[in-house]
Amino acid sequence: LLVFSFLCGAYACGLLIDKNQVHFGGKAFYGLALVLNSSLLASAAFIPGRLLPVCLVAAACGLQNAMCTSHFGAIIRTTHVTGTVTDIGSTLGRISMIYIRKGCRCSKLDDVERAEVGVDARKLGVLFGLWSFYFMGGLFGVYMENIIPGPP
Repeated sequence: LLVFSFLCGAYACGLLIDKNQVHFGGKAFYGLALVLNSSLLASAAFIPGRLLPVCLVAAACGLQNAMCTSHFGAIIRTTHVTGTVTDIGSTLGRISMIYIRKGCRCSKLDDVERAEVGVDARKLGVLFGLWSFYFMGGLFGVYMENIIPGPP
C-alpha cells in the first residue's frame, strides 16, 4: 500500500509537470505540485490513525522524488526501487496527460505526441521489467532467509 501511495504521488507529478524539463511559467505546474506536496504533509500531521497519514506521507515523497527527477532531467534510475517506482508513476502521468489534453479537444494525437507516447511506452516496458526483478529478488531473499541458517 505504501509503494502504491508513492506511485500515486509520482503519477501526480507526471500529470502536473510536462516532460523531464523545467518549464517555469509554461505548461508545467511546479507551484501547484509544491502546494499539493505541502498539503499532503500537513494533512498527514493532523489526520488521526496510522495507515492514512503514512500513505499521505508516502505520496508526498513520491511527488517530491518525481519533481526532483523532472527538474534535473534524469532519464532512468536503476539503483533503488523507489527510483524505478518514481519513474513508472511520472511516465504514466505524462502519458495520461497527453491523452487527457487530446480528449478534452476531441482530436487525435499528432506525430510528435504519438512519438512521445511510443517512447514513454517503451520506457515503461524497461521500468516494469526492472521493478519485476526487484520484486522477485525480494521474494527470493525472503525465501533464502528461511532456508539458510543464520549465525548461531
